[in-house]
Amino acid sequence: MGKVAIGVAVVCGIAVAAAAAVVVHRKTKKSGRWVKAMEILKEFEEKCGTPIPKLKQVADAMIVEMHAGLASEGGSKLKMLISYVDHLPTGREKGLFYALDLGGTNFRMLRVQLGGKGRGIVNQQFEEVSIPPSLMTGSSDALFDYIAAELAKFVAQEGSDFKQSPGRQRELGFTFSFPVMQSSIASGTLLRWTKGFSIDDMVGQDVVAELAKAMERQGIDMRIAALVNDTVGTLAGGRYNNKILGTGSNAAYVERAHAIPKWHGLLPKSGEMVINMEWGNFRSSHLPLPDYDHALDTESLNPGEQIYEKVIAGMYLGEIVRRVLCRMTEEAAFFGDTVPPKLKEPFILGTPIMSAMHQDTSPDLKVVASNLKDILEISNTSLKMRKVIVELCNIVATRGARLSAAGVLGILKKMGRDTIKGGEKQKTVIAMDGGLYEHYTEYRECLENTLNELIGEEVSRTIEIEHSNDGSGIGAALLAASHSQYLEMDES
Repeated sequence: MGKVAIGVAVVCGIAVAAAAAVVVHRKTKKSGRWVKAMEILKEFEEKCGTPIPKLKQVADAMIVEMHAGLASEGGSKLKMLISYVDHLPTGREKGLFYALDLGGTNFRMLRVQLGGKGRGIVNQQFEEVSIPPSLMTGSSDALFDYIAAELAKFVAQEGSDFKQSPGRQRELGFTFSFPVMQSSIASGTLLRWTKGFSIDDMVGQDVVAELAKAMERQGIDMRIAALVNDTVGTLAGGRYNNKILGTGSNAAYVERAHAIPKWHGLLPKSGEMVINMEWGNFRSSHLPLPDYDHALDTESLNPGEQIYEKVIAGMYLGEIVRRVLCRMTEEAAFFGDTVPPKLKEPFILGTPIMSAMHQDTSPDLKVVASNLKDILEISNTSLKMRKVIVELCNIVATRGARLSAAGVLGILKKMGRDTIKGGEKQKTVIAMDGGLYEHYTEYRECLENTLNELIGEEVSRTIEIEHSNDGSGIGAALLAASHSQYLEMDES
């Protein structure tokens, strides 16, 4: 009996010892995984580094490409498109004008009543409509018929507080936020789609003619007075009150006409021309691009294009975070032994979600926890893990914001606005449009702080950054007004 007892005691002892070994082994394995996850994060952070000397190299590379793009068509990855906007709104424009702003998965329709000198915008209304995903990859007729049908409804709702002068045709400014080669203020052929659109039969076609035909099919009597890129629209909207440089994930600025070698027309009376840079297509060996960015580019609808945009723009920031989290899970079991199915879905982690997690100030990071649970179906995360996710968001946002600031520096240097000439009083207003700048506070503040760091305290006092809310839409209506067929009649 005693032997049995001893035997059992011994067996129990072995069992206990074995269990302890398993616990130790599991702990070692878990800590090993954590170390690996932190290595992946650290390597990513190092490869995303944007020290000031590197940002200055990016700015200088931007200037080289700007010169090349202004010199000849196809001379640079930067298109440096001539907008045919050689005079911006003055504030004297008067009457009712419409705008259609197509730039992504939604489009906006606006009507604006202008009061003339000293009165500015008297009244405005807008409506936003989602574009069904099927129309983003279908045919041009299907897309423009859908847009024109919505525009017809919007025009039909015009109230008595908007007044169209008798005998006048309505006029519209068309903001089209894709690369277009313009041949006049109201015509331009599509070079290529971006932002998830891919409608092959539209490439090489005049987008104004396509919209005009669709409006005619819907019975809308309206003249398209101006075709503008969203950034040119933002520039016009801001110029209504200030001298503006407009930038988003694209940039436009006012160039001296004689500094555009590829311009072969008569020099405009103003001596100036708005240039739509299409800066999203900028690329340089100085851009910090880890493997995640190369993979995102390869798998995108436009591989090899819009490299700068894919690093700084709202459409892509959350996707980069998702890709890093995927690797941390695959190689370091960050979310457990298998990758959660939702985490494998491209673009499931939108930048608004990333922004909310990055800016979570709750002690237990409950916003991070709820987004992981609701969007990715990942629960039971530790505070330590949630802190890592916040840090990852910070790395991606910081790189994007600092590289955006480097691009702005390039434009300021090209315009000669990065220094103060002796005794000269100058003011430069940078108009920013878009949800990323408006809603992502950490991104906005990082961009502004980095720009100040790059240009120095004295110059930064001459520069004002303002948010131009819906600048592109209102700007298009203003450009329709400043290019109205009735303009001379109004000014006489």
